[in-house]
Amino acid sequence: MVFLRLLKIKLMSSTDVFYLILIALLINLLPAIGLYGMFKKAGEAGWKAFVPYYNLWTMVKIAKRPIYWFFLQFIPIIGWFISIGILIEFVKTFGKFRFYQHALTVFTIGLYFIYIGYNPKDKFIGPEEVKKHKKSATREWIDAGVFAVVAATIIRTFVFEAYTIPTGSMEKTLLINDFLFVSKFSYGPRIPNTPLAFPFVHHTLPFTNSKSYLEWIKIPYTRWFASPVHRNDVVVFNFPAGDTVINKDEFQSADPYYDVCRRLGNGNIDVGRQIILNDPDDYPLVVRPVDKQENYIKRCIAIAGDTLHIRDQVVYLNGKEVDFPPKSETYYYIETGGQQLDETVMKEEYDLDMNNTDEFQQAGTDKYRMLLTYRAKEKMKKNGLAKNIIPEMDTALVTNKVFPWDNIHRWTVDEFGPIWIPKKGATITLTSENYSVYERAIRTYEKNTLERKGNTFIINGQETNQYTFKMDYFWMMGDNRHGSQDSRYWGFVPEDHIVGEASLIWMSWDKGIRWSRLFNRIK
Repeated sequence: MVFLRLLKIKLMSSTDVFYLILIALLINLLPAIGLYGMFKKAGEAGWKAFVPYYNLWTMVKIAKRPIYWFFLQFIPIIGWFISIGILIEFVKTFGKFRFYQHALTVFTIGLYFIYIGYNPKDKFIGPEEVKKHKKSATREWIDAGVFAVVAATIIRTFVFEAYTIPTGSMEKTLLINDFLFVSKFSYGPRIPNTPLAFPFVHHTLPFTNSKSYLEWIKIPYTRWFASPVHRNDVVVFNFPAGDTVINKDEFQSADPYYDVCRRLGNGNIDVGRQIILNDPDDYPLVVRPVDKQENYIKRCIAIAGDTLHIRDQVVYLNGKEVDFPPKSETYYYIETGGQQLDETVMKEEYDLDMNNTDEFQQAGTDKYRMLLTYRAKEKMKKNGLAKNIIPEMDTALVTNKVFPWDNIHRWTVDEFGPIWIPKKGATITLTSENYSVYERAIRTYEKNTLERKGNTFIINGQETNQYTFKMDYFWMMGDNRHGSQDSRYWGFVPEDHIVGEASLIWMSWDKGIRWSRLFNRIK
């Protein structure tokens, strides 16, 4: 029960139940034609092969495997692999012990059973003969290795995945080299868009600059047990602007194509795009499917249908002020009453390192620039340590610095919006003012053609200024408000980019284990 709470497993929708039942039925029914012949060879009635689950019950009995195997099949997802295990144990009773024979059992979707069932050379040898068969040491290692890879891949895809914090964008909620468990069940496991991939790596093979995946098979966005992302959740997602990157070296981070275009064109993305396309050697482009884009972690500030506005760093949702996360941090100018600041007290009470110039600087007599959490700032204000507290604002108004990178919306990271977050099924009216805000969602994320001719818009070949969204979108921001590349810089996160919810810190390291952080829930 504790483990289930940790993963926040939600109730299944009717669609999810349908998918589970469908997959279970396919595992049961696809081998049925071959099982008919195999059952008859084993002295059982052939009709039993066509009764879902009863055929697996019969196989368990024939192979004399533990009866509880049959009941383990009813555990969601895990049960599929128990069923496959039963099929493998059953083919052993026909003398099939080799690795390739077991692979054929799993991957031919029942065709191999037809061969066994109707090939006169294959005889039923019974479970007693199976017990006499001894695997070689090499085969034992191969089987153990394959099982470990398959089990780990399934867990990583459907249940939870380990994740390491690489940057300080979520400090001090999450620190660099915090090791997390990310629950895939919180929002429902997402089926990989590219299922043919090298296990345990993301998008690039180690020590090469080659893709770790094949695009021969592409699965459209599918999510089981779908459950909504909530405001204030800490979410892992695929970086939306990472669909196209310039990747020169596997040992360096790939630059988002769109950022480089704007940088080369001094804000004009079309000029930058032409420079890149004319020089493919210096700017090698890599296009990645959604599930192979870089993983980012941020806090969900706004959900689909919300209207977000940032004024003086304070976030407002639908007109109401939203509190800062307690451990979110930003810079403040602090004026004290002249009292001496003690390093130990500042560290223990306010999580501030006075010896770190990134966190603490003298700014005048009894005046300091401090990197404080919201909780520490409120504590200073309440206990009178600070006579005056002023947040440091980003007042630089730089064209094309923040989303949506145009000359209409004169926004900064601390003065942003208002902006409406797209919601599935909601219809907007496109205008010259909001075109730059929503055009990427319409064109790139939802796969439409979109053209603008003056004040006229053409969507999928039809002139219209109305568009109805197909997905929900979210607004993600880092808790380190002045040290985070987030939605303020690249816009909305579509629902098909959501990976899971950060749930638990299982390890933390900084010149040694940070014991106080181990097994902390992430809030």
